[in-house]
Amino acid sequence: MLARKSIIPEEYVLARIAAENLRKPRIRDRLPKARFIAKSGACNLAHKNIREQGRFLQDIFTTLVDLKWRHTLVIFTMSFLCSWLLFAIMWWLVAFAHGDIYAYMEKSGMEKSGLESAVCVTNVRSFTSAFLFSIEVQVTIGFGGRMMTEECPLAITVLILQNIVGLIINAVMLGCIFMKTAQAHRRAETLIFSRHAVIAVRNGKLCFMFRVGDLRKSMIISASVRIQVVKKTTTPEGEVVPIHQLDIPVDNPIESNNIFLVAPLIICHVIDKRSPLYDISATDLVNQDLEVIVILEGVVETTGITTQARTSYIAEEIQWGHRFVSIVTEEEGVYSVDYSKFGNTVKVAAPRCSARELDEKPSILIQTLQKSELSHQNSLRKRNSMRRNNSMRRNNSIRRNNSSLIVPKVQFMTPEGNQNTSES
Repeated sequence: MLARKSIIPEEYVLARIAAENLRKPRIRDRLPKARFIAKSGACNLAHKNIREQGRFLQDIFTTLVDLKWRHTLVIFTMSFLCSWLLFAIMWWLVAFAHGDIYAYMEKSGMEKSGLESAVCVTNVRSFTSAFLFSIEVQVTIGFGGRMMTEECPLAITVLILQNIVGLIINAVMLGCIFMKTAQAHRRAETLIFSRHAVIAVRNGKLCFMFRVGDLRKSMIISASVRIQVVKKTTTPEGEVVPIHQLDIPVDNPIESNNIFLVAPLIICHVIDKRSPLYDISATDLVNQDLEVIVILEGVVETTGITTQARTSYIAEEIQWGHRFVSIVTEEEGVYSVDYSKFGNTVKVAAPRCSARELDEKPSILIQTLQKSELSHQNSLRKRNSMRRNNSMRRNNSIRRNNSSLIVPKVQFMTPEGNQNTSES
């Protein structure tokens, strides 16, 4: 069956579709912002076109510690194998130069017993036996089948040299493995930050807050918190600074600026005239190209190593008008921490203006609190009225059910015409 022809001309349809496409606004997805510090604390920075690669070999120990585990284990294994092979070649050359190999090949079994005191190393007949003797010397196994004699001063020199090289390799590689297992960032894995930061009113001031906690019982000694704002700025001369760092103070009543991280704490920054967030309102925060970096430093109690934990908050991860819920409770004389609510927040009343506007017009805060109180009272009234209505409906339904259960009265007529009323 053929399709019917459209009543509307084709040219008109094409023009209409083109006009509709022109009217529709083209919304492009906003590209995710490249953050300087990842949520895990890793620096999101790629080093390219480094020409002087030899500088890394000048600090070979730090280079070995910074390598990945698979690369470290490969270097660890290859260093021993190469040293064993190198000294196996040297032992074979010593035996070859002294004529020990030819002596063992020419003499019969009965005559070989007299060669033990005339050779440099006993029972070194081939490269395989020289390789086994090299392993025995460096690892100090000492099976007893091969041993040194006093015939060759050169062999004694090679023995001393191999022992020194073996000790150096053991010291370097064991030191690298120890440093890799005891690195400071391993301890930072149990230092956690809240996934979101909040901005709310505290003590009459707008404050930027986040929560930090330690999952281990061993404490971080002399723990301190630093906050920096990283954003792209342009100087009056037109120079573009892609990573402009600004320190912002932390509100801490202790003069030493250290925190006692025995339980999760809410770190607070008062947004005042010194703060880079002073001119930012709730509507401006969404379009801001900034990143707040948080750095926690301290000394590990068990090892004495200085550790550092980092995280960052971009504009999308800052919740305006929220507050962290309480997670520390007292149960039977012991303080209990519920980490399942570590990052939970609740919505609170907060002015949507910037801190500068709030300082210039303090009445904004009063009006916001009054509106919040009124809305809270209205919600309570609605809740109470709903409860009243529900209770009245419940009572009415109970009455209906009770009335349906009442037994009806039945009247009987007797032959004499009297009426007897009975209940059935």
